[in-house]
Amino acid sequence: MTSAPTILIAEDEALLRLVAVEALHDAGYDVLEAGDGNEGLALLRTAGRIDLLVTDIKMPGLNGYQLAEAGLRLRPEMKVVLMTGYSDEQVPDAIRQATIKIFHKPFNFDDLIAFIGKIMAPRPA
Repeated sequence: MTSAPTILIAEDEALLRLVAVEALHDAGYDVLEAGDGNEGLALLRTAGRIDLLVTDIKMPGLNGYQLAEAGLRLRPEMKVVLMTGYSDEQVPDAIRQATIKIFHKPFNFDDLIAFIGKIMAPRPA
């Protein structure tokens, strides 16, 4: 029996992070949480399994782009989803080339959960 995928949520807005964590727990995922990019990077370095990083872009310390790039260097197999409340983001080339999905706030958590379900689904052999 395989365990549920583990998702790391890095979001500096406490209420949004709480809602995201609860929604993902309710959807059957194991969830770790970080209040900023530096805390997220520490978890990426020390936690066991992390299958998916869901990170806000604008955060104190490391921003979401920096966290995603560092996370993918540490865990190349990890998937990444970005969240932002800003529409004029200059997306770094490494993120654009990785074709990472960006959810623009406010978004429907059901859409996020559905997208995560799709990218986390086991691939047929």
